[in-house]
Amino acid sequence: MPEVTITIGGREFGVACQEGEEHYLHTAAKMLDDEAQVLSDQVGRMPEARMLLMAGLMLADKTASFEDRVKEVEAKLEEKEAEIEGLRNVAAPEPERIEVPVIPDSVTDTLAELAARAESLAAEVEEKAAT
Repeated sequence: MPEVTITIGGREFGVACQEGEEHYLHTAAKMLDDEAQVLSDQVGRMPEARMLLMAGLMLADKTASFEDRVKEVEAKLEEKEAEIEGLRNVAAPEPERIEVPVIPDSVTDTLAELAARAESLAAEVEEKAAT
């Protein structure tokens, strides 16, 4: 089991940890040291036990705040997931019916007949005009 030396509030401590967890211990110690530095800057020198207690409480307060925020975000995520699931389960809408007007065959036949008469009349006019 490795032993790591960490510095908090200008004081060194030897701490044992599991193999491979040294990085996490250094990271946690850095966070605690940052809080201890804030205390030291505000209050000045204080007994080691009190400094560690206060720094720990400050970190615990931040952690509690983050946990509350995580719970809020998880609740919103669950809400959105339920909304998505609800949308997945909604049946597809019925296709919209559109009516397209159809020209009856009788109208088409009548128009063709009128066109033929017009061409015939045009041909007669051209013949008379040529004479």
